[in-house]
Amino acid sequence: MLKRSLCTAVTLASFALSSSLLADDKLVLYTSQPNSDAQQTVDAFQAAYPDIEVEWVRDGTTRLMTRLRSELSAGVSNPDVLLIADSMTMTSLKQEGHLQSYLSPEREAYDEALYDPEGYFYGTKLITTGIVYNTAAEHQPQRWQDLTGPDYEGLVTMPSPLYSGAALIHMAALSDHPDLGMGYYEALQANRAEAQGGNGGVFNAVASGTKPYGIVVDFLPIREAAKGSPVEFVFPEEGVSAVTEPVAIMQGANNLDAAHKFVDFVLSQQGQELVSQQGYLPAHPAVTPPEGFPARDAIQLMPINIEQALEQEETLKQRFSDLFGG
Repeated sequence: MLKRSLCTAVTLASFALSSSLLADDKLVLYTSQPNSDAQQTVDAFQAAYPDIEVEWVRDGTTRLMTRLRSELSAGVSNPDVLLIADSMTMTSLKQEGHLQSYLSPEREAYDEALYDPEGYFYGTKLITTGIVYNTAAEHQPQRWQDLTGPDYEGLVTMPSPLYSGAALIHMAALSDHPDLGMGYYEALQANRAEAQGGNGGVFNAVASGTKPYGIVVDFLPIREAAKGSPVEFVFPEEGVSAVTEPVAIMQGANNLDAAHKFVDFVLSQQGQELVSQQGYLPAHPAVTPPEGFPARDAIQLMPINIEQALEQEETLKQRFSDLFGG
């Protein structure tokens, strides 16, 4: 009887151990990265950890969060790791208890402003919002205030914070800026600026000349200008807002060791060099920015209180809708 019980215990222990090892051989990732970037990120991670199988789901942040929240409300937590556009969404998930802390050793290289102090999420890149203009345009704006002047009346397009997380953070940053404030958006509306759905539509309008000036995320015009597109990107004198595409581990992660490895990888020098190769400004200060970007210390980032911006989210969206329509 004792021998049978011992055998049963050993069998159960072996099964638990094999299940644990199997869990660490897999990673489930939810990401809002563009498909090609997501595939490159997964490929690079699997090259570093060939024994870990990665299952990934890609969609825009808004749709991805709708899916995730639906799963969570049903008592299901599918992803181990999130790699999504903005820290406002991550802060919301942290406040709701859906993320878990991980103090990655890679954080030591980073500016403390780029990650949650308790280790709930880490910025992996800087996607700034600035001004783009068509090289055939009459003027070359260098300041945010330029776009509200008479020379730009009816000629400016921008993304809507109702659709774009980067545009929402940009609105929060500008609204809190002492020289701009909410009055800046009122001035844009008075100058007949028009809102597009997202950053892609803004870039296409400026590149085609439909609108000679726009407000847009940096990588689109910088990347396409290098391929010959007739656009120029400007980091305005007053500063730029930025989203950081943070990475985080879900509270209900099934594959915790693999999740830790993924976070460490995207924050590592190797992971950050991939960010630069993809045409983005790396969050790691020691990694060289891609061609077309100025040096990191030449870019002035506008401060933003993410928790305050999250509290004001609906107010900001409603004000934008009142000014520019839905």
